[in-house]
Amino acid sequence: MSPNRAVVRLKRGRDKAVRNRHPWVFQGAIDRVFDHPQPGDIVEVRDSRGELLAAGYCNPESQIAIRLLTWATADTEPEVIDEGFWRQRLARAIARREALSRDPDTTAYRLVFAESDGLPGLIVDRYGDWLVLQALTLGIDLIKRDLAATLADLVPVQGIYERSDADVRTHEGLSPETGLLCGEAPGGLIEIREHGLRFQVDIARGHKTGFYLDQRPNRARIASYCEGAEVLNAFSYTGAFGVYAATHGARRITSLDSSADALDRVRDNMRLNGLEREDDEYLLGDAFHVLRGLRDRARQFDLIVLDPPKFAFAKSQINAATRGYKDINMLSMRLLRPGGTLCTFSCSGLVSADLFQKVLFGAAVDVGREVRILQRLAQGPDHPVLLTFPEAAYLKGMICRVE
Repeated sequence: MSPNRAVVRLKRGRDKAVRNRHPWVFQGAIDRVFDHPQPGDIVEVRDSRGELLAAGYCNPESQIAIRLLTWATADTEPEVIDEGFWRQRLARAIARREALSRDPDTTAYRLVFAESDGLPGLIVDRYGDWLVLQALTLGIDLIKRDLAATLADLVPVQGIYERSDADVRTHEGLSPETGLLCGEAPGGLIEIREHGLRFQVDIARGHKTGFYLDQRPNRARIASYCEGAEVLNAFSYTGAFGVYAATHGARRITSLDSSADALDRVRDNMRLNGLEREDDEYLLGDAFHVLRGLRDRARQFDLIVLDPPKFAFAKSQINAATRGYKDINMLSMRLLRPGGTLCTFSCSGLVSADLFQKVLFGAAVDVGREVRILQRLAQGPDHPVLLTFPEAAYLKGMICRVE
């Protein structure tokens, strides 16, 4: 490491997480900072005795003061963090998705998953001939154009679009930013394929980066339960679960979303796959209110998909989030015919899989239903979970039989 690089010394006894290669150093673990690093600078991290442990970029505006990129070992110092370092990390992430890149039936997937690919703060999704980049931290924001140029060199695409408009940027002292980083803008909707099915994606204005790529394997698993079923797809967004259900023989599909534009996109995606169905239903409104209305009208379904947006953005919101999850799952259990299938998810990273199961248990007890877990679901393999960073396991779901 450079002898001129700023140094951060940890408090006594606060080095265990760094030695275990967890990539976050919180403000509370820091004892002293030497040489006045600027926000976004690379700093060395040392223990209370001065032993060199790791290196990463810093941001005094964030509770996560340092995002670690490389660690010292018994024989070596941390890697030099230069242009070659970033290029190598990006190339490795791309290589991990090589099998997906060769699959003509799937043209959209996550290319870089932040900490899990050794690139904290960076998300890159591929949508056919375009990449969408999210710079979620200051350290990545400062070099995002250089990273985009490297990505354009490594991956043959027409353009790279930025969607750095996630709420988490506010914790880094950053404002939302979107727009073209390099190459050409798509000029409208992009058509992608997933398991051979076709979908239109709006990378400029859609949720997240345009499509819920993390649910790809789960859509296929749930579809296998849909033959002959009357399906309710709550929080339907682009209607991907409904498209899969229709191709697997669902008798009738009800799509529910709070956005009229989203429901139009559901119709478009159905038509794109040759699935114009007269009996399907499209409901506009808040899911909590609409589900209550369906319950009051004694509507019944054979299979319900609950894939709501994140309910908990901070620890202070966990209790409210669990109440919300319990409410929609109770309503859905009441709407299912005996022996029906509930496919329910939480993408709130702060709500653990164990807590989510306890929420479902409470919902089942309160509505007097006997519920069995048939399958446990998680994010797809293009969203891997690094063992030293369990926080990456944010998506959890279950397919349940409700008696």
